[in-house]
Amino acid sequence: MDRLDDLLAATEPLLSRVDQVFSAAGAPQAHGVWSELRRVRLLPGDAVRAVAALRPAALADAAPQLRAQAQACVDTADALPPAGAWTGEAAEAYESARRRTAEQLTAGPDSLSRRMTATADLADALTDWMAHTRNVLAAALGEVLTSAEALTVLTGGGFPEPSETEAAAGIAAHLLQAIADAYDRAETLLDDARSLRST
Repeated sequence: MDRLDDLLAATEPLLSRVDQVFSAAGAPQAHGVWSELRRVRLLPGDAVRAVAALRPAALADAAPQLRAQAQACVDTADALPPAGAWTGEAAEAYESARRRTAEQLTAGPDSLSRRMTATADLADALTDWMAHTRNVLAAALGEVLTSAEALTVLTGGGFPEPSETEAAAGIAAHLLQAIADAYDRAETLLDDARSLRST
């Protein structure tokens, strides 16, 4: 458990009411929350819960394993014995196959070892991104939880009054902007790793 997990429990009533306000009354027409809703395409409560479901520790274990497998490819390529004193067509065929196998294991950007290393680098970057995103969202939740807007929303009930609609929109805009900015950074990471998707 981290700060986000702790704050999520404390802010659940607020998030639920903000989502209820949106579902019942929407938001003021010219409010900046609309652009953030278009970026995230989730109600604030659902967006916060999606980030809270990110578990960096689960992905962190993948990178060392991938690096170990990349090294195993290098070790295997190095261990392939040359034809040595063996001669003739069979020796030439073997040597050609040995070199081709070694290249597939270690040579060039598409070799197994380099792709595994690149995948490990991506796993490390995504692990860092998850942890950073959770911290950013925790800070944003802490800010809205102690805001005047939160008091307005939490003391409302029934069909929202205009003041509650405005307050809910402000809370939503703050949270959704933090999430949308974080997901933009994730898209950049995935774009940088596009070569891993090629075959």
